[in-house]
Amino acid sequence: MSARLSSTRTRAALRTSARVSGELLMILVTAAAVLWLLGRMWPVVWPLVVGLFLTTLTWPLARFLRRCGWHPALAASAVTVLFLLFAAGIVALIAVPVASQSGELTDGVVEGIQRLREWAAGPPLNVGDDQISRGLDTAVARIQDSVGSMVTAVATGVGTVFNGVVTAVLALFLMFFFLKDGPRFLPWLTRQLPGRLATDIPTVAERGWETLGAFVRSQAFVGLLDAVLIGIGLWILGVPLVLPLAVLTFVSAFVPIVGALFAGLVAVLIALVSNGLTDALLVLAVIVVVQQLEGNVFQPMIQSRGLGLHAAVILLAVTLGGSLAGVVGSLLAVPVAALLAMVWNYVREQLSDPPQEPETDEPAAGAAVLT
Repeated sequence: MSARLSSTRTRAALRTSARVSGELLMILVTAAAVLWLLGRMWPVVWPLVVGLFLTTLTWPLARFLRRCGWHPALAASAVTVLFLLFAAGIVALIAVPVASQSGELTDGVVEGIQRLREWAAGPPLNVGDDQISRGLDTAVARIQDSVGSMVTAVATGVGTVFNGVVTAVLALFLMFFFLKDGPRFLPWLTRQLPGRLATDIPTVAERGWETLGAFVRSQAFVGLLDAVLIGIGLWILGVPLVLPLAVLTFVSAFVPIVGALFAGLVAVLIALVSNGLTDALLVLAVIVVVQQLEGNVFQPMIQSRGLGLHAAVILLAVTLGGSLAGVVGSLLAVPVAALLAMVWNYVREQLSDPPQEPETDEPAAGAAVLT
């Protein structure tokens, strides 16, 4: 005979489920409101985030100068100028060799187009010059019909570039102020908060800063690993502009997905116009292998050690961030997941009972003293 359900226990379980569901709903509503507010404030939040990332890269040098007796403003100014020179050096490493070999690259592009036309004219395609001409005329007609949409796209692109320049300038100014006044932020925050918040929030902020530093360092290491491996592959295949392509690979590693695709596309195109189709396919194979190793092996392993997250959590966070917010979501997914994990661990520490010390046997201790 099966036991009947207890009405008292059933009502208690339903009340508990309803209470927990209501609390979870309130948490979700609060989270949605915070995300909506961040979206409305994004023109200010995004430069702040970029400035924090740049500060985590440059803070070790600024800290060293401050410990050597430099004034905070002088140290921050020196580090900011050195960072600008470093960024200009990276641009020079990419632009100068490309400009010096632009004639060879142009000739290679023309030769590559000619080879493509010759290949298309033969079997199995058998595309003649008249068919290519008709195709070009059709393409020109379609372009003329869509002039309005092209103007809109160009205007959107110009606006995006302008917003990117404004964000970069604001991020540099914020980096300077963070380097100059950053150590005074936590004491100031402690004085502004009441009660226990004066301890909890500065502690969480300090741990969050350490988490961001670990993320940036691990991402830089992953980018360096990609640049070295892909650079070795390009050097073995005899592709020109190896150093600029390696530098471009390192810089683009800080922009997930799109950065890797852009750097890989540039390397394949240069290999195509300079070495031919076979080497271009080999370069493509090298880039795909390195990117797969980086995305599925190196990056999860390195970031899981530095951030305290499992490799599977990092993969899922990048996938979710990319699906929700595109490139920006992919970039911020890992540090946001690491910050959430850090906050969760701190809350668990505060809610956990202190460890109980083992009870000592006082009579045995007394007897030992007497003996």
